[in-house]
Amino acid sequence: MQQSLPQEYYQLLEELQAADFVLIELTLYLDTHPGDINAINQFNQYAQYRQKIKQTIESKYGPLQQYGNSYSDAKWSWNSAPWPWQV
Repeated sequence: MQQSLPQEYYQLLEELQAADFVLIELTLYLDTHPGDINAINQFNQYAQYRQKIKQTIESKYGPLQQYGNSYSDAKWSWNSAPWPWQV
């Protein structure tokens, strides 16, 4: 039986997706405007913000990504975190 996830998980995941969207858009902009210091600063702020959200999610609900993009706990608990189709 699938355990339901708390509302906080969905809120954090939505914040992470929003940060990813901003980072993608800023990347596209900076590809054509590499000298825009304000955009670079904004990119770095969102990259830091995204990392904080990711750390919060992973500390409460388990790793989000594999292949070295997320650390594992001592239990190798990849099977305990929500799978994408469970969200």
